[in-house]
Amino acid sequence: MSVFKACDIRGVYGKELDEGFAYRLGRAVGSRAQGGSIVVGGDLRPSTRALKLALIEGLRQSGGNVYDLGILPTPAFYFAKRELQAFAGVMVTASHNPPRYNGFKLILGDLPVTPAELRSIAEQMDKEDFTEGQGDCRQVEILPIYEDALASSFSQLKSHHLVVDAGNGCMWAVAPRVLRRVGQRVSELYCTPDGTFPYRDPNPAVPEHLRDLRQRVTAEGSELGVAFDGDGDRVVFVDERGRVQPADRTLVLFVRHLLSEHPGGAVVYDLKASSVVAEEILAMGGRPLMERSGHAFIKRRLLLEGAILGGEISGHYFFGELGGDDALYATLLLLRILDGLGLSFAEAMDTVPAYPITPDLRIPCSPEEGQQVIQQLQKVFADYPLNLLDGVRITFPQGWALARLSVTEPLLTLRFEARTPEALEALQRRVRQAVPLLDELMRRAGF
Repeated sequence: MSVFKACDIRGVYGKELDEGFAYRLGRAVGSRAQGGSIVVGGDLRPSTRALKLALIEGLRQSGGNVYDLGILPTPAFYFAKRELQAFAGVMVTASHNPPRYNGFKLILGDLPVTPAELRSIAEQMDKEDFTEGQGDCRQVEILPIYEDALASSFSQLKSHHLVVDAGNGCMWAVAPRVLRRVGQRVSELYCTPDGTFPYRDPNPAVPEHLRDLRQRVTAEGSELGVAFDGDGDRVVFVDERGRVQPADRTLVLFVRHLLSEHPGGAVVYDLKASSVVAEEILAMGGRPLMERSGHAFIKRRLLLEGAILGGEISGHYFFGELGGDDALYATLLLLRILDGLGLSFAEAMDTVPAYPITPDLRIPCSPEEGQQVIQQLQKVFADYPLNLLDGVRITFPQGWALARLSVTEPLLTLRFEARTPEALEALQRRVRQAVPLLDELMRRAGF
């Protein structure tokens, strides 16, 4: 499959992308910048330094003027683009993918890149249709400014005992440092820099990856566990009972808080989120906006709609105040919310309704088989409300079913939710029986 995904560029280093690819990407982005400034940062992966150097050379040879931010978390990279008023930005990272991967997150102008823009960049790289120029490159130390901004915004927090699991990723130093500056007592877990991610997978959205954090939280009697992904733009929280709390249900705490401050505001959420999210937005008088999964799609909708908040089940939290997502900002805001409620995280989460919901059911299949399943679902359930933002999401009286193609792997991803366990089981059975090919693929995958 192509390294050009729906929201970014990602592939296996040395096999699917290399320094030559990074150089041509730099030439393409530099050509589009038309002499404007471009911020460039990178994560801790072993391949990042070489890719970043090649990228910068390509940017400069197309006339781009580069601010080299060094190695830093992706939220600090976004902060730098705003602070330096740069036209474009490229972050060298594969986010939460295993260490053999690397990639690039792009910003052109004020909005995230669209799939159409990524396709256009791919075509430009193939044709090598680049402008010629000679830009410059300046080293910029942005982290102190980023940390000062966060610390000054959250200077009135009560003191809490936290366990911070950076997963050896980009938040390894920044998160503990900022949290201590605002009075938090921090126990560090995997807070040393190592882009090979030796102790846990860099994706914290899978509860099995947070076993050590859960044990550490309960063993130390900590009030909160905080787990960041590889490049530090996603966060998952563990309560004092050692429970990994789903990001969509955690989003409800942000919804209640921010809609109380901004009545009638819009909130963007991804179509994989629990129905609880939309119900809570409506209950608070807000405007729920469902969007397809993916960082660029949620962020773009947030900006275009002037929304106050956005969230994904992957652990991305987006804030209108910032114009984007920031996992450390989300952590600090959660502490402020808990202070205001006078509740522990577990107690606060116990106030959020929970419906039976499946995790992502990842079904290996060819793209042709997956598309066939989606088309058959649309046909069979045409009389029900359908959402076609990404694949097909079918709304039933007692719940919903979602089928979508993965943009990174040859997989069909399924997800189901219902009001009761019995209704959830019946819903899955009904959908499988309605589309024999889906039932066959699920059996083959062990479901």
